[in-house]
Amino acid sequence: MKIEALISLLAYTVGKTGSVSAFIPATAPCINEPRSSTALEVSRRSILLDTAAGAAAASLSLTAAVPSRANAAAAVQDSLQIDDFLRTGIDSGGTMGVSSQAGKSRPQTGVVFRDGTDVLQGRNGDVSAEILVGTKANPTSVLVSFSAPYKLEKGGVFDIECRDGKTGDGSFVAVTQSTNGKSIGDLPSAFFLERLFDPTGRFSFYGPPTDVKVKKSSISDDGERRFIELSFSNLSQSTNAEIPRNALLVATIPNGTDNAVMLVTSSNSGRWRKGADTTAKVIAESYRALPAPKTSMKLRAKDRSGGTSLDF
Repeated sequence: MKIEALISLLAYTVGKTGSVSAFIPATAPCINEPRSSTALEVSRRSILLDTAAGAAAASLSLTAAVPSRANAAAAVQDSLQIDDFLRTGIDSGGTMGVSSQAGKSRPQTGVVFRDGTDVLQGRNGDVSAEILVGTKANPTSVLVSFSAPYKLEKGGVFDIECRDGKTGDGSFVAVTQSTNGKSIGDLPSAFFLERLFDPTGRFSFYGPPTDVKVKKSSISDDGERRFIELSFSNLSQSTNAEIPRNALLVATIPNGTDNAVMLVTSSNSGRWRKGADTTAKVIAESYRALPAPKTSMKLRAKDRSGGTSLDF
């Protein structure tokens, strides 16, 4: 009990002074001195103090070296497992905390949600959402819809995206920069790919994709939709190997707007050759992006940082 009390007292003193020497008398004799009764008592005190000092120092060192559970959790939350995210759309590094969201913001897809709305998916896979395109001075509300056999993803790093957690196949919506009045057929393929493959794009979690190739580009019979088939490779973070992937992009410019709204469906090349390409075409054919009915309500963008609504 006395030793435990001394350890507690010493730990308190070290915490206050930052030094063990403040607790130990400077005149404490060497333990090898002649053992008179007085010297023996002093020696016992020295042994106890030395023992307490060692225990306290070890305790303090251990406390400093081993992070608390809260700090460890924060460290896990600040890690983003890139390969798992690209394959499954799930951050296996843990739930993203505030610092993670600040340091590792979601990919920039160009999607801005209208305040008061949310992304919905029916039991049959039909997905719908209301987004804003244009500028602050002249915003336009657009209704986006498509049907996909994948689960709608929720969370801070997703906009409008459905994924198969096992295969990594998925579809997501993205919005281009201004078309400057050009029609969907007059725009080069690179214009649409810029949003996807720039450093903050959906496919650029671990460096820009490589070997990007446009395999085919075509216009729908009504001239309203552009289809682009492409391939590219992602660098694996764990193996540094190139992972080939294929995608089908469908884009349209809603009437009265100046931005192309795109739906991109992709899978790894092996699955693409085994039927994922057919699934992608079915999803693309179901895609629509149309101006929303006009109302007297002011168009406001949803603030996804946790604050209040923002004027678009």
